[in-house]
Amino acid sequence: MTARLIFNADDLGLAGPVNAAIEQAHREGVLTAASLMVGEPAAAEGVEVARRNPRLAVGLHLTLTDGTPTLPPERIPALVQANGRFRDDMAGLGLSLAVSRAARAQLRAEIAAQCAAFRATGLECDHLNAHKHYHLHPVIASMAFAEAARTGIRTVRIPYEPGAGRALAPLILWLRRLAARHGLRAPDRVVGLGWTGAFTVGRLAGALAKLPPGVTELYFHPATEGGFPGAAPGYRYAEELAALVDPRIRATCAGLATGGYAAMLA
Repeated sequence: MTARLIFNADDLGLAGPVNAAIEQAHREGVLTAASLMVGEPAAAEGVEVARRNPRLAVGLHLTLTDGTPTLPPERIPALVQANGRFRDDMAGLGLSLAVSRAARAQLRAEIAAQCAAFRATGLECDHLNAHKHYHLHPVIASMAFAEAARTGIRTVRIPYEPGAGRALAPLILWLRRLAARHGLRAPDRVVGLGWTGAFTVGRLAGALAKLPPGVTELYFHPATEGGFPGAAPGYRYAEELAALVDPRIRATCAGLATGGYAAMLA
């Protein structure tokens, strides 16, 4: 089995500098996929990026924390703060979802609304993953995977990175079994979770030199600059963009099988 690679950028639609970097990294570099946040301020611009670049495989970046809901805040009070944005206390929200039937009903409605918003773009949904990998929460994963299968999405991210430790191993195994029960496929591994916001050219070159067989997703957060609304403190956005367009990286990838989730998992 040969190595097959997905170069994916999260947060399409978050802000102009993110959208611009994703388009540049796809046109001038090795980026093959991106994940769209349908409720964020630059989502419409992100959709236009996708339409201008039909070979860019675009999926849904399900956002349930640190972001803007698709439904009106008054319909999902258990999920939002007073300012109408999603709650940022992921542990507290996770507990609410575990114990509150009302919170779970609101979650189900918001997940369905985000999937519907993506369908309304007219784009083919290549995959589903979640902002801050919040689908590691079993309630979120159960609802998200069921909705993905119901709406024709066939591939998802399982946020497993080799060498990341054994604490998450039972949960990762459960997620893989859950995905399989819904007929969903996932890459064998994700590389870059440990370098979130700092997947530099040196790290990328090192990762490419030792990739095992199978399907690997390499995971990035490029932007042309930092400091935009919603930017994460300390993220080296421009360095991640530089890694994706680096000539040495392009040369290394020239003879490799690369593409979106659906193509690489076919």
